[in-house]
Amino acid sequence: MNLKIGDKFSTSKKITDEVIRAFAELSGDYNPIHLDEEFASQTRFKKRIAHGMITGALISAVLGNEFREKKIVYLSQTMKFVAPVFIDDTVTATATVKNIREDKPIVSVETVCSNQNGETVVTGEGRIMLLD
Repeated sequence: MNLKIGDKFSTSKKITDEVIRAFAELSGDYNPIHLDEEFASQTRFKKRIAHGMITGALISAVLGNEFREKKIVYLSQTMKFVAPVFIDDTVTATATVKNIREDKPIVSVETVCSNQNGETVVTGEGRIMLLD
């Protein structure tokens, strides 16, 4: 796989009630903002929101799937949650190659998650090491 600066990789997923409940079970995060309609209706969001780390998992999926021909190790990931993800939103995670180190097989990617309306919900930067 020959990478170059500007290469983009994406994946999309519909965030359903089932996805949110499965993530709560997996993570142990049972915050009522994610699971309880009545509680969530009293918040600034007025309805349940997805766990922010679900979007982080989608970023991981992009990198794991797109780089499957060259195995990787995830070194770091920053995330800034800029808008909520609601039930039945479709989130697209995109990773764009920003830097490739000359001395080591380390790649920096800009990561952005957006919803079906094109609104950005998460921004960040990831670093991965390419393995031989």
